Amino acid sequence: MNAHTDMAAGPMQEIPDKLYFRIGDVARLAGIKPYVLRFWETEFPSLGPKKSGAGHRLYRRKDVEMVFEIKRLLYEKRFTIEGARKFLETRGKTEPGRSAAKSSRRKKTQGDLFGVDPAPVLENVRKELRAIADILK
Repeated sequence: MNAHTDMAAGPMQEIPDKLYFRIGDVARLAGIKPYVLRFWETEFPSLGPKKSGAGHRLYRRKDVEMVFEIKRLLYEKRFTIEGARKFLETRGKTEPGRSAAKSSRRKKTQGDLFGVDPAPVLENVRKELRAIADILK
């Protein structure tokens, strides 16, 4: 499939059939500025273009698709950067044998609703509160 599509937003820019894309190409395709791509590289570990011998960023097709997904999460779904990062991390950790249909039927949790699993955050808060309580004793 040559076009990246999103059912809610309609078809997005078609991704040409190339092995590598330069940062300007990806910025034009996604409709964002190159500095935004460079910032996203620092915030999303899954977005990691290769570097050429001259130091130019070379994005693969999967990187371009990831850029489209990040843009959709941030601009359309209104996720925070941290929420989008955690959403992408947890999406990549789904069980290999689990189908999308089974996954969509499971009960929604707070993490699904807000893009962040609250359990690790709450555990850190508890530990910090215990430490403060111990200091105050």
